[in-house]
Amino acid sequence: MKLEDIICFDAVVPKLASVDRDGVINELVSALGKSGSIRKNKVAEIAQAVITRESEASTGIGKGVAVPHVKTDLVKKIVATIGCCSAGIDFSSLDKQPTYSVLLLLSPANDPDCHLQAMETIFKYLQKDDFRKFLRQSDTSESIHDLITDFSDE
Repeated sequence: MKLEDIICFDAVVPKLASVDRDGVINELVSALGKSGSIRKNKVAEIAQAVITRESEASTGIGKGVAVPHVKTDLVKKIVATIGCCSAGIDFSSLDKQPTYSVLLLLSPANDPDCHLQAMETIFKYLQKDDFRKFLRQSDTSESIHDLITDFSDE
């Protein structure tokens, strides 16, 4: 599985307007709804499911990155998007530092193996210092798309 296969590039938000965790989650889920990747009438319910999951345990993994995710019956196929914020957001990260890059993952509840594969793929990219650095510097959807495809060729 490649990251470019699960990211909905039409829903990437290179400059998040939101300044807090829940706002970012709502903004990214809304972007997926606008792109047609998820049903628009389920956006609020899906966002709440992600927020509820995030409240149980933070997905702020540190090094400026968070990976909010949820398995839910409200989506039929796995989909992800990315949002970036140059000012940083408090995601209650393990290292207590602000989060600049957020990768949101939604997975169907009935396919936990696919969810685990997607998480493994995401973390494979996020372990690379250069990927995190360039993602944080990306300020357009095109530059984020180019970054992901460049790294998937490695």
